[in-house]
Amino acid sequence: MTGVSGRRPGRWIAAGLAALAVVAVGFAIGRFSLFDNGPAVPNAADIGFARDMQVHHDQAVEMAMIAYRGTGDDTVKALSYDIATGQAAQNGMMFEWLTQWGVPQQGTLMSWMDEADGHGAHGTAAGADPADVRASMGMATDAELAALRNATGTALDCQFLTLMIRHHEGAIPMADAVLERGSIPRVLQVAETMKTNQTAEIDAMRSSQARLGCSAG
Repeated sequence: MTGVSGRRPGRWIAAGLAALAVVAVGFAIGRFSLFDNGPAVPNAADIGFARDMQVHHDQAVEMAMIAYRGTGDDTVKALSYDIATGQAAQNGMMFEWLTQWGVPQQGTLMSWMDEADGHGAHGTAAGADPADVRASMGMATDAELAALRNATGTALDCQFLTLMIRHHEGAIPMADAVLERGSIPRVLQVAETMKTNQTAEIDAMRSSQARLGCSAG
C-alpha cells in the first residue's frame, strides 16, 4: 500500500507536465494554422473578440489544468483535458490573428461590447469596475480560484464544474455579439464553433454535476 501511494505523486506530476506540454503545443498549432478567409482590415468586433476571448480562455485553461491534475474522476479528467487543450489552440489562433492584423494583443476589456446596439447591458460601459466586467463574462474571482486549488475529491470536481459552467455561459454572449457584428469569415466560423462546443460542454458538465451529486450553485 505504501509503495503504491509513494509512486502516485510522481505519476501525477508526470501527467501534469505532459498535459502542460500538450497545451503549449496546442497554442503553437493554433497560432500557426492557416490564416485566411477575410478582409485585410478587421472591424472593432473582430479585434475585441480576439483580445477578450484570449483573456477568457486563459482562465478556462487555468481552471481546467487545476481540475485535470487534482481530479480522480475519469469523466472530469477527460473533460478538463479537452477544455485546456482546445482553448489553448484557439488562443494561439487568436493571438496570430491580432499579430497578422498589426494591432496590440491587449485593449480595454469588453469595450467592443459598448457600441450602441443593445450589447451595452453586458456591463461593459466605459469606466466600469474591472471586477464587474469580469463577472459579466462569467469569470471566476481570485478567491474562487484559490478555493478551487485547495479543494480535493468530489468537492474539487463540483467546484470546477460550477465555475466552468458559469465561465462557458459568459462566453456565449461574446460569441453571439461577434457573430452579429464581426466582418471576417474565419472569425465568425471560429465563434460559431466555440458556441456549439461550449454549449455541448455545458450539457456534459451538468450531467456530471447530477452524477456526482453536486449541490446547485
